[in-house]
Amino acid sequence: MDTHTPMHTDPGGPDLRHHGDAEVRDDGSALVDLAVNVRVDTPPAWLREHVAGSLGSLAAYPDGRAARAAVAARHGLPVERVLLTAGAAEAFVLLARALKVRRPVVVHPQFTEPEAALRDAGHTVGRVLLREADGFRLDPAAVPEDADLVVVGNPTNPTSVLHPADTVAELARPGRTLVVDEAFMDAVPGEREALAGRTDVPGLVVLRSLTKTWGLAGLRIGYVLADPETVADLERAQPLWPVSTPALAAAEACVAPRALAEAAHAAHRVAADRAHLVAGLGRFAPAGVRVAGPAEGPFVLVGLPDAATVRHRLRDLGYAVRRGDTFPGLGGEWLRLAVRDRTTTDGFLSALGRALAP
Repeated sequence: MDTHTPMHTDPGGPDLRHHGDAEVRDDGSALVDLAVNVRVDTPPAWLREHVAGSLGSLAAYPDGRAARAAVAARHGLPVERVLLTAGAAEAFVLLARALKVRRPVVVHPQFTEPEAALRDAGHTVGRVLLREADGFRLDPAAVPEDADLVVVGNPTNPTSVLHPADTVAELARPGRTLVVDEAFMDAVPGEREALAGRTDVPGLVVLRSLTKTWGLAGLRIGYVLADPETVADLERAQPLWPVSTPALAAAEACVAPRALAEAAHAAHRVAADRAHLVAGLGRFAPAGVRVAGPAEGPFVLVGLPDAATVRHRLRDLGYAVRRGDTFPGLGGEWLRLAVRDRTTTDGFLSALGRALAP
């Protein structure tokens, strides 16, 4: 494993603020979207109607007690261990601003917002870079012992690697906060390897998002699971009424038994659609296309020669994909592809064949 020492902001380094939605803004709005990891067949009608039903209460200030209790019950935790946030991205900002840490370390490649938030809060951030040669797998020994805040994604965006829960838990230490971003865990059948709901791992902070599986990126709703002291510290850093009434309504609905059953079914469908995509990508192995894996999330990381040229050709053919070079630890030969239905995937694979042609 390559362990990198803490580094300061590098103007010539990866653009940590670049996210997949940039690919489908403005002139990309008409493209078939494989750049954003949000399900495109959501939110379902029943959820839209439920959220719309909350609009009659907009004159009152938001009251998050019922949603907080519902999230706590979903994970078998007391409410004191739950904090509702305006998406998981807000949680990263709260962690960076509220916790007193000396040596934060982020395990890359992964979602770049945690490091960006830490830097913005004035922290010097260390990086541990996982390597393709190791399957982008987590090696707890690669993390410096004196790191007092460690951030890791599971399953990891963009590699789609699902780390064993026991391996992630090995990162826990007395005096260390272990932040595990489980924004895509509900897309994993059975949520195997989840740490959400665990209270036996010291310093554990789990982040969850409800925007990916339920197509609610525009509503901004997520939550933090942590010990009551950490939750209280983060809550003090929040503004008043940080989560809107419609978002609270969505949170309560998305953790109800009916929704959990629907999400579980969707996770199996995603797994089947991902297998179809990976098999199709295998046809291009002679052209140098390789898939990081085994992929376990609702997206795959693909390496290929001259990925930037291929990405631009795909745009000309009507498809948006996520560039990989803005993730620390990845270079210009990587693209991330969201898993879509088979018809969409087949159209994309046809376009990819044309984009790869000499």
